[in-house]
Order: sequence, then structure tokens, then C-alpha cells
Amino acid sequence: MTRCPGPSYQDILDQDGSSPPQILRESGAESLGAHDLPAEVYLSADYHRREVDGLWRRVWQIAGRVEDVPEPGDSFVYDIADDSLIILRTASGELRAYHNACLHRGTRLRDDAGKLERIRCPFHGFTWSLEGDLADVPCRWDFPEIKDEEFGLPQAQVDTWGGFVFVNFDQEAGPLEDYLEDLPRHFAHWPLEDRFVGARVERRVACNWKIAVEAFIETFHVIGVHPANMPFFGDANSQYDVWPERRHHNRMLNASGTPSPHLRGEMSDQRIVDIAARFGMAEPGTRVAEGQSARSVMVAASRERLSSGMGIDTKDLSDAEVQDVIQYSLFPNVVLFGGFGSPLFYRARPDGDDPNLCLFEVMLLLPIPAGAERPAPAKRRWLEDHEKWSDVPELSYFGPVLDEDQAIMPRVQRGLRASRKPMVTLGAYQESRIRHFRRTLEEYVPLSTSD
Repeated sequence: MTRCPGPSYQDILDQDGSSPPQILRESGAESLGAHDLPAEVYLSADYHRREVDGLWRRVWQIAGRVEDVPEPGDSFVYDIADDSLIILRTASGELRAYHNACLHRGTRLRDDAGKLERIRCPFHGFTWSLEGDLADVPCRWDFPEIKDEEFGLPQAQVDTWGGFVFVNFDQEAGPLEDYLEDLPRHFAHWPLEDRFVGARVERRVACNWKIAVEAFIETFHVIGVHPANMPFFGDANSQYDVWPERRHHNRMLNASGTPSPHLRGEMSDQRIVDIAARFGMAEPGTRVAEGQSARSVMVAASRERLSSGMGIDTKDLSDAEVQDVIQYSLFPNVVLFGGFGSPLFYRARPDGDDPNLCLFEVMLLLPIPAGAERPAPAKRRWLEDHEKWSDVPELSYFGPVLDEDQAIMPRVQRGLRASRKPMVTLGAYQESRIRHFRRTLEEYVPLSTSD
């Protein structure tokens, strides 16, 4: 496929001082065409309603982390569009996902996370055990039609991988293992179950959930949204991987410590490091010695940060694993990062029944230092409309970058609503992951003439 002139990501790896794992030498470049795609999937209330039935009630999706429910009785609530589940750990330690509605008159049973001994409806007091069995009916004499064995709380499927709790509303859906396809093999190098939640921040964003996902699965936008990063981030050098046989995941590999091909003229290694130091990616005043490159200096700084700051032994990690952005998307709404260069996790989901709003969550999944106990997970923080990602100190360097993304996503939604062009135009290579995402989406929720 046609790609940016200049060094590819694989060329950059060839110049590194260490050999990356073979998984980073793999590539997938299925051609998905260069045609426009309908914009109505971001705008149509009808398409949203069909998404709820055809997508959200059929796919495996991340509801939370295993560390959210470590002990019997621990619980949290997972909402998606109009659906809701209570995720809890039973007395025997099993994970369950119960539909969050009372079987009496439909009252929502739980709003918040918390420790439970039983599940009790706040309206009339109908009560179920942690195993979902009916435990108490006030004025039982008035309900002769209720049979205990038929009045258990309905369940969704639940499973785990990578320290995440997955749910599926469809009891006939295939196993999570099949849904994940090749993802576990890739993440065998960087097991996410060995991470802990160092920050967890969520907010409402005035855009469709797909706009939020798509904003993070290409680096084509760096030139417009993050221009200050261009001296030390090889945006157009990125490798985009879509595999013909994979529906549910794809990947991109982004080099850090090398200048963007968009920059005209020579950018000296010393200049690159000086600019990177302003973003905390090297110590101020760091000099590039003879025989060194900006990338090698920044790799050394990253190794020191992981070693002294996080207690991570980096001697068996390649330069790419400590420095670069190794990013995967898991359909429909999750962005995961491998390696140690970026500990982020993104998730976008519909906000109720409005296709113009979504809930967007960011987590930092930090490595647990060797020999240390797992730290307690960070509490979830909700950002109000007037607050910024950079107001959250735990997000560190990522906060200001997220503010730049935050500013553009609602503008995309507003622009699509104002546009007279019924289609969006995508690059064949740099936006190939969006094409892959859209192809899978439309397999679950086909476009119709009414859209």
C-alpha cells in the first residue's frame, strides 16, 4: 500500500540498539479501498437504536477491572445506552452480571459501586441473594403467582481477560476467547493483568461514541491537533495494521524520538531532545553526545524513568517497548496499549439515547513493580464540563494532550451536523483502521435506505 515517503516504522526499528519482540515485526496491510463512507452512522437516532440491538446487546465489551470487585460482595454498575448491569462477586468468589432492574415493577436496583450482602430493591424491598436467587418478598401472601425458582435475577455472560471484566448481554454469544481473536497472543508480551489502575477519569463529551474512538486510532491528526509534538514524534512514519481475517482488533505502531516527516529541513538531534525535555520526556539540559541520536537519548531517559520511578527492570525490554506507542483497538469501543511507552486505556460508549453524546473514560494502567504488592486502584473521578483533563495531576503529561483532543471531538460532531456532504472521506492507509472499524460495525448494524 502507498505510505509516507521516508523511513517506515520497521526502518526505525532496524536502527535501534536492541531487537524488538517478533510481534512488532509482524504487519497487516489489507487494502480496504479509498471510497467515502456514510456520515449518518454518527448522527442518526434510528441508527443508534439499531446499534443498541444489533451491537451493544451482542458483543463482548469491557465493563470494568477485576480489581473493582476483589472480594465477595464487591459490586459496581455498568451502564451502556439504556441497558444496565450489576457486576458483583458472589460469596463463593464467582463473578456475576445481573440485569439492573427489579422483577417486581422494574425499578433500577443499584446506582453505585459498593459492598453488598444482598440485592434489595429501594422501592418495595424485593430482595435477592448474591447468587441471584429470590430471598424475600414483602407481603408474600399477596403474590401467589411468584415461583421462587422462576424469579431469579436474569444474567448476562461474564468473563475476564487481561485484568478486565467483560460482559455480553447475549446468552447465545460465543466465548470471549474467540471474540478476542489474536489479541491475547500479542499481549502475552505485556500482560495487562499485571497492571494496576493509577488513574481513572471519565467525562461526557458532545460527540458520538464512534467519533471519540476514531480520534485515537490514527496519528494523521497530530499535524493539526498536536503540532508541538511533531519534533519528537514520527506521526507519518506510523505503521497501521489491519489483518484480513480479524474483525475485532487492529493496531498501529508509532515511533517516538524521531521527528515528523512533515517538518521541512533538518531537525538536529540536540534540538529534538531540547524540545522533548519541555514535555518531561528527557531531563532539561541533556546533551546528545557524539555517536548518540535523539531517539537513543530519549530511550535512555525512558528506561531511567521506568526503573527509578516505577521499579521496572528494563534490561530485557527493547527500545521500542520502552519508548514507542504500541496501540491496539478492540471492537467496538476500547483502545489498549502494549509495551511501556504509553500506559493508557481509552473507552467510549453511548450516553443514554442521544447519538450526539458519549461517555469517555481514560485510565492509566501502570506496571506493578517486581516483588511489590498490587497498589489499591485509583478512585474514579468524574470531570464536569468546565474541568480539563490537565486538572487531574495523576494524568501527568497526558492531560494537556487529552485537552487538545477534547477540543476537537465536539467540533467534528457539530461539523457533521452542519455539513451538506452525506459522506466522510478517509485516507486509504493512515485512516485504514477507521475503515476496518466501520466495516465491522456495518456487519453488526447494516446501513439501511432510511439512514
